[in-house]
Amino acid sequence: MTVAPLPVRAFDALDATGAAAVLRPCCASRAWVDAVVAGRPYGDLAALTAAADAALTALDWSDVREALDAHPRIGERATGSGTEAGWSRNEQAAAATVDERVAAELNAGNGAYEHRFGHVFLICATGRAATEILAALNARLGHDPELERTVVRAELQAIVRLRLAKALG
Repeated sequence: MTVAPLPVRAFDALDATGAAAVLRPCCASRAWVDAVVAGRPYGDLAALTAAADAALTALDWSDVREALDAHPRIGERATGSGTEAGWSRNEQAAAATVDERVAAELNAGNGAYEHRFGHVFLICATGRAATEILAALNARLGHDPELERTVVRAELQAIVRLRLAKALG
């Protein structure tokens, strides 16, 4: 069942607890949620998205890691019945329906990536084929840690933007 997005003006009118509950499935970083809640009112999705982008840019790496920790491995089905789990399952639909060889390569690549960088491989999987995701994973294994953190932030931003558009309108 698809739920219609909450109008941004209605989001602006929520108390802080209610607003945080709307945002949490978009990004699990408490610092990000707090910053976006504190910046209200926005009035429209464009202003909210701009504030969300700025809040992501300002996050310390530990706050980014908190957001990453809420994401399942690419190719693994998110568990739970909450909004974030449902969105994750939909976003990773292509990676979840791959052949056994690609699934095994994604699994091995996830392990290598986590060993190299110390966190889950994050990619905005919406609209990407499993083979494209695997190619990106393999390419990113060659990044140095600083470059990879930059890429991770960009991927997180893309995911957050998609989720904000689903949650708010």
